[in-house]
Amino acid sequence: MAEVRAILVLRGLLPPAPTAAPGDERSPWSPPEAVFDAACDRAVRAFQQERGLIVDGLVGSATYTALREASYQLGSRVLLYRLSAPMAGDDVATLQSRLQNLGFYHGLVDGVFGEVTHNSVGLYQTEYGLSSDGICGPETLRSLNRLGTRITGGSPHAIREEEHVRRSGPQLTGKRILIDPGSDTEADAAIMWDLASRLEGRMSAAGMETFLSHDGRSMPNDNERARVANLADVDLMISLRAGNYRNAHANGAASFYFGNTHGSFSTIGRNLASFIQRELVARTDLLDCRTHERTWTILRLTRMPVVLIETGYITNPHDAAILADPVQRDTIAEAILVAVKRLYLLGENDRPTGTYTFADLLAAERMSP
Repeated sequence: MAEVRAILVLRGLLPPAPTAAPGDERSPWSPPEAVFDAACDRAVRAFQQERGLIVDGLVGSATYTALREASYQLGSRVLLYRLSAPMAGDDVATLQSRLQNLGFYHGLVDGVFGEVTHNSVGLYQTEYGLSSDGICGPETLRSLNRLGTRITGGSPHAIREEEHVRRSGPQLTGKRILIDPGSDTEADAAIMWDLASRLEGRMSAAGMETFLSHDGRSMPNDNERARVANLADVDLMISLRAGNYRNAHANGAASFYFGNTHGSFSTIGRNLASFIQRELVARTDLLDCRTHERTWTILRLTRMPVVLIETGYITNPHDAAILADPVQRDTIAEAILVAVKRLYLLGENDRPTGTYTFADLLAAERMSP
C-alpha cells in the first residue's frame, strides 16, 4: 500500500507523505497513513482514467503494473531489450518519443522496449558514433539530451499505417484478419464463438484469409492472444467481447482502440473502431456507447491495428436478447465486415452508414479485376 501511495504522490494525485517527527523511527507511511482511504480511492480512479484502464478503484494486476510503469523516469534505469520479459514504463515511452522526434523510431509510443525500440536505439548509436549495442545507458542518454527535434508534422507510425492501407487497395481479397472471440462465462462464450464463426464465414466469402486467436478449448490471456496475432502477421485483429457488469442497467455497444497519455494512438485502429461503431448502432437497437482509446494489453502488444468490440452487455436483458438472436448476430457480423470494407475504401465509392449490404459487398468484390 505504501508503494501505491508513493507513486500516486509522485503523479500529483495524492498530497505528499506526512513528515515523521524528530526521533520517530516509524516510516512516514506507517498506519494509519498507509491505508486505502477515500482520498486514495479517488486518486486510484483518477489514475485509471488517465491511463485508459477500467475505472473501478481496485488496484488489481493491470492497475498495479501501470502504477509501476508510471514510476519510471528516463534515466532512472538502464533500458535494454529482454525477449522473455520486455521492460516497460514511462521511461521507455519517453525514449521512444525522443527517438521518434529524431527520425529513428517509427512504431507506436507504447512504453514497451521491444525489438523495434532496440533496433532504433542501435541505429541512433551508429549515427552518432556510439557503441551500437541497442542499450540505452548513461552515454546514450547524455547524447540524446544534447539533441533537439528533427521530425515534425505528425506521427511516423500513423503515416506508415495509413500508407499500408492505401497501398493494399480497396479489395478485401487477400487481406489477413485475426478474429479473437473472448468470454467471461460459458453463456457468452457460446455466443461470441457463434458470432466469430459468422464473421469468419462472411470474410472468407469475400476472399479474406481468416485466423482464430485460439481453439476454444482453452482461454488464453491477452498476452498470449497478442503473441498469436504477431506470429500470424495479420493486417488487422478484431476482438469480440460481451460486456459483463453487476448492475443490469448497464447496456450498449462500444469499440476500443489503442491510445495512451503520451499522445500515441493507432490511427487505423481508431478509424476502424469508428466505422464499426457507426455500422453497429445503425443496424441494431444497441445503445451507442461510442469509441474509446485504451491501453489494454490486447491493444498495446499487437503490432497490427486492433479493435476490441463490446457487442452489448450479456448482463442486460435487452442486450442479451439481441445477442441471443441468430438473426441479430448475422447483422452484427455483417456490420463488422462492412466496416472493414469501408476502412479500405478510403472514402471512395462508399455508401451511407447502414446501407451497404453483404450482397452489395460480394458483388463489388466479384466485379473487381
